[in-house]
Amino acid sequence: MSEPRVIKKYPNRRLYDTVESRYITLGDIRRLVVERIDFVVIDKKTQADITRSILLQVIAEQEHAGEPVMSRDFLSQVIRTYGGQMQNVVGSYLEQSLKLFNSQQREMRDRVRSVVGTDPVDAVAQVAQKNFQRWRAVQDDIFRTLLGGGRMRERDEDDKPPRETGAPPHG
Repeated sequence: MSEPRVIKKYPNRRLYDTVESRYITLGDIRRLVVERIDFVVIDKKTQADITRSILLQVIAEQEHAGEPVMSRDFLSQVIRTYGGQMQNVVGSYLEQSLKLFNSQQREMRDRVRSVVGTDPVDAVAQVAQKNFQRWRAVQDDIFRTLLGGGRMRERDEDDKPPRETGAPPHG
């Protein structure tokens, strides 16, 4: 197995990717995780492995940014396990549970793919993309109609003959 990619954390709190030779963000760290790229984060000053700390920062950023995965109650329960007799058991249990969940999810996708002939997640993503494009087209048509309709009314007013006042026409 090859050596993991080294990310250095400098005292100014910036992360430096030694493979790409550039500073990176927590978003880039998340991308490495999603792409299953093995890496380690080393504190430049102390040479300590701080990978777990950085991963926790990525989780905190994700939990704050959108729809959280972990409820307040779940987080409280995790905090309560620290220092207790069951700390190691709980950590192992959570890790094994996620591995099992991912394995079952992969297995289900493979089954559906073998029956339907396509990846269900890809199929849903394609439908969502088509729906978005259709909605966007409808929205554009509505705006065009509203904006164009307003201009049409102005033109209609200009094209109308003068209102009759009851006086006979000149001529």
